[in-house]
Order: sequence, then C-alpha cells, then structure tokens
Amino acid sequence: MSNPESSHVWQPGERELQNAGIVKLMRALDVPSYEALMRVSIDEPERYWTTVMRECAFVWDEPPTAYVDLSRGPQFPGWFPGGRLNWVNTIYAWARHPATAQQKAVVAEREDGSVSALTYAELETRVRDFAAGLAQRGLKRGDRIGLLMENGIEATVSLLAIVHLGALVVPLFSGFGVDAIVARLAAAEARMVIASTGFSRRTKRVDVEGALRDAWRQLPLVEHVIWKRAEAEAAQHAADPRDLDWQDTASAARGQGTEAVSVTPDTPFMVIYTSGTTGKPKGVVHTHGSFPIKIAHDSLIHFDVHPGDVYCWPADMGWIAGTLVLGCALLRGATLVCYDGAPDYPDWSRMSRVVERHKVTHFGSAPTLIRGMASHEAQALQGERSTVRLLITAGEGIAPEHFNWFLQRFGDGTAPVINYTGGTEASGALLASVPIRPIPPSGFNTVSPGVAVDVVDTAGNSVTGAVGELAIRAPFVGMTQSFWRDDDRYLETYWQTIPGVWVHGDLALRTADGNYFMMGRSDDTLKVAGKRLGPAEVEEVVLELPDVAEAAAIGVADEQKGQKLVVFVVPKPGSSSARPDLEAAVSSHVDKRLGRPFRPGRVHVVEQLPKTRSSKIMRRVIRSVYCGLPPGDLSSLDNPAALDEVRAVAPSA
Repeated sequence: MSNPESSHVWQPGERELQNAGIVKLMRALDVPSYEALMRVSIDEPERYWTTVMRECAFVWDEPPTAYVDLSRGPQFPGWFPGGRLNWVNTIYAWARHPATAQQKAVVAEREDGSVSALTYAELETRVRDFAAGLAQRGLKRGDRIGLLMENGIEATVSLLAIVHLGALVVPLFSGFGVDAIVARLAAAEARMVIASTGFSRRTKRVDVEGALRDAWRQLPLVEHVIWKRAEAEAAQHAADPRDLDWQDTASAARGQGTEAVSVTPDTPFMVIYTSGTTGKPKGVVHTHGSFPIKIAHDSLIHFDVHPGDVYCWPADMGWIAGTLVLGCALLRGATLVCYDGAPDYPDWSRMSRVVERHKVTHFGSAPTLIRGMASHEAQALQGERSTVRLLITAGEGIAPEHFNWFLQRFGDGTAPVINYTGGTEASGALLASVPIRPIPPSGFNTVSPGVAVDVVDTAGNSVTGAVGELAIRAPFVGMTQSFWRDDDRYLETYWQTIPGVWVHGDLALRTADGNYFMMGRSDDTLKVAGKRLGPAEVEEVVLELPDVAEAAAIGVADEQKGQKLVVFVVPKPGSSSARPDLEAAVSSHVDKRLGRPFRPGRVHVVEQLPKTRSSKIMRRVIRSVYCGLPPGDLSSLDNPAALDEVRAVAPSA
C-alpha cells in the first residue's frame, strides 16, 4: 500500500485556527485543546451535547432533562429524554432572525440554466402552506409518505412539510424501477407519494411517472400520488381522483398552517432503505432527536458552516446524502444551492460555473465526480472558484492523486478537503477531519467527537498500524433507532459480531499519529494466501497507473490460495494502451507495489463498472455476477449494461 501521507499534507491557516466552528465550540466548552474537547465528548457527553446544541442554536419546545435513557440497553438508546421538539423549528428560527430572514435559503439551478430561489422567510411560509395542504388531504402524524423527486425547491419544501406534520418521509431514488419502489413503499406501508413526473438529463426527458404508476398497481395502501408536473404536462393526462397536483396542494390551504407538531426526541421522521449484502433492503429509522442534531454538529465542527455561507453538494434526495446536505445548510442558517442535472452538461465546466454563479463557499463532491473533473481539467476549472473556503468528499474512497487535485487545482491549496464517512445507519460522520489539524491525502484526521470509534481485530481488541474493523464501543447520537419493524435484523447486522460493540462493516487503518484511512467494506475483504487486505488497497495502487480511470478489486475462490485477486479496470478516455498491454501493466504494477502473493489472477478491461446513482462501485454485484451467483438486490444499480460486460468475461462465459 502506498503512503498517502507522503505528500501535500494540508496545514491549517490563521483563518481556521481563529474562526473555525470547532474553535468556537472549544471556547464554549472552556477547553484548551482539541484533544481536551475529544475527552469531554466521550467522558462528559451531557455537557458536550448541551453545549453543541446551544452553539448550533438548536430549538427545543421543551428542553430535555437528561442526555440518554439506556433502560432498553445500548442497542436502543433513548436520546434526550424529557424533551419535545420538531426539528423544522430550528430552520424556522433563521426565518425569524432579522439577519437571515431575507437571506436566500434555497437556490435551485436546473440543467437548462434556469434558477429559482427562496429566502428563509419565504421557505417557512411555503413549508407551512404545503404542510397545511397535506393535512387537508388527510395526512397526519405517523403516516409514511414516499418522496420521489429531483433535488430543488419543491423537494426541499415537501420533505420539510412532512417533518412539520410529524409524519415520516420515505426517500426514493429517482432511478428506481418498479420492484424497488414497491418493496420500499409496501414495507413502510406508505399512504401517499409525492413525486415528479420526470426530469431532464442532457436535454432528454427521463420518465418517472411510468414506473411509479406501474408500482402503484401493487400498492393498495397508497391512496394518492401528488404529482409535480412541468407546466406543459398539466392538460395531457386524464383526470384520476387519486391523482393530486403539487401546486394545487401548496395553495389549497394557503395561510392556514399551524405550528409544527411537537414530538418526543425518539419520534421517527424518516425511514430510508439501504441495500445490504444479502436479503431485502433495510429500513433505517431516524428520529427528531438524533439525526438532525448529529448533522448540525457535523456541519459546525467538520464543515465549518456559519450563517450566511453558501453550501453546494449535489446529492440525490433518494439517498441519505439528500437529507444530510439539506440539514448541513439549513440547520446552520446557510444558503443551500441545489443542482438538478448532469454534472458534465453542457460540458465539464458545469460545477465550477455553479460555484462562480452562486459564490459557493462550501463545495462537496463524490470521488467519481472529482476523477471526472480531473480528467477534463481544462474545462473543469473554467469557472471562478475564489469564494470556496472548504471542500468535501464523501461516499467512497478517494485516491491521494485525486484528493490532492481537488485540494490544489479545484481549490487553491488553502481550502481544506474534508473527507467524511459514516453511512445511512449513522446519519453523519464516524470518521472525518476538522480544519484545525493537518489533513493527510485520502485520510481522516479524527474520529467524529462524541462517537467512541475504534479499529479492532476479530476478537474486539484495538489495533493500530494494521487493518481492522471499524467499530463503535458505545451508543452514539445519530445512530439508527433500528430497522423498520425488524429489530432482530438490526441487532444481527451491527451488534452480534462482537457482543456489545457496534461493528460497522467497514475496514479501517489507524496510524500511530492518529490519522485514519478507509480500506473498503469488510464483506469485500480479500484474503489471499492467508493475507488479508481491503479492496481499496489494491484499487489505490492500480489507480496510480496513468491509463486507468477506475478500478474494482474482488476476491474469487481459488484452490491454491483460498482466494485469488481479480481486478476490473476502466481505461482513461483517449488511452492508447491495447487491452492486453493494460492488463499486463496492472498485474505487474500490483505485483511490484503489493508483493508477488497479491499479483492478480486475472485483470479485465471493461468500459464501465456497475455503480449506484451516487457513483459507488458495487463490488458485491461484480463478484456475484463474475462467480455465476445470484446478484442480489439491484434496486440501486444505475447502469445495468455494466453487468453484461462482467458476465462476458466471467470464467463460465
């Protein structure tokens, strides 16, 4: 494995050391150092989280009387007992503050270049009106509502209105097929869906309505669908009494909105489904008194977001990142910039143009998008980016080369790149960086304060300098309440590998100086000739080759070694290497960098790798298809044609 700390370690400047949100929190806690803050976060959690919520201006209807109730055990903590709240009230508070009421809250840019915006005052009014319209149509506290919309003002208003009513949002990925929609809405027993009829990608209309109508025939509990249509569509569809219109719902009870429904902290506001390695998707449950507090915390201390900042991190509302990004901006009084469209349309300058147009201060991106921009640098850097104060990357591992490109080229070398990882079940960060400590390329300079993160071996012992399981030794704010009506699966997934310890399913490496590096999913672990390594270790090495754009490493059963390494690579655009030459170069390079035992048994050059819409490479699916096994849940697969390429090179082909 290469040493990612060997070059371009980012160092904090005076701006971060004096004014970062984490510094303000340290002052509020009256601690002399970041290390002291970490100790308080673990040893005095009630003091820590009370101070965090005060610094984040988090609004309670009735303040909690304690930090946590563990009467059901550490697996089922009851956060902030005695309190009452609705987390939309923290956003409404910015609408009532003179300094932010007329500030833009949400700016939405479409692929065609059109832009719309709402101030905080306007956002509160729109959310209240839409919530009143939903209530008029029979929605009430505890109902589950599907949300299948592209990012933008309507999606933001819809989600917050559902929360306002004390109902539960069930986010759906805009690329889901019929079976995936049915599985999630049926499991959640949803009463209603709020959906767009479609959206534009590279000027072509992507139909959403067709799949949802087909799914609706199998969902007898869904009483209505509220459609957001383009203006030209309104008269093109036959009237159906079960069809409702988004704009009509927004205006049906205008001015009749009531206060947000006050709930206990353990009241769910979201059931979001995430695919496991086996079986049906898991319904992760997040509550009013956990997820939004964790997100506000992370936005303050990891992302250094302040009122008036401009925050852009393009994310699909169907994944956890959609709600996370919304919360990071709006819970902190910043402006949320949404972009609905292809990031390379009309060309690769689009993201930098978005930054320039809206004077973005915080920009987030998945590593896949960073790699794409780096490969088209001349276009990608055309937009003015001098307003950017902080960069974020998350969603998958990132190679040092691309981390440094994002830092030095997309940024100016002074804006830190915050690597961030947690997961749907954790709300926000388990590992991240803070902008007051040096940041190693591809790495994390801290565990997230308040989370008792460790790296452990199979017996649960802490390990440093070796790859181990990412684990959490105590319940933490942000953790899922459970899986929707499936406590047994929740316990089996996280709490039974090492009794009493949350085992997250990721491999990590902790270095002697306290930095961390993610090494892939533990269920993707390779064990070749008795030696264990994560696929990310192999992929990082392969991506050092100038002709390789993407890589995926899997382990395949082998009589001699137990497993042999198989690597799939996508060549860079314009690569002149012949396929056999590139395959040989990959094998030779891995041999040289990782050692002869890890020389790939096979290397396959393909045009694309199976990915989710959020650009995560689906190694599990690659391995299953390559080995002739059932591929499992494919509901989040964005490019099914990639499976044909894997099948074509499989040993049984």
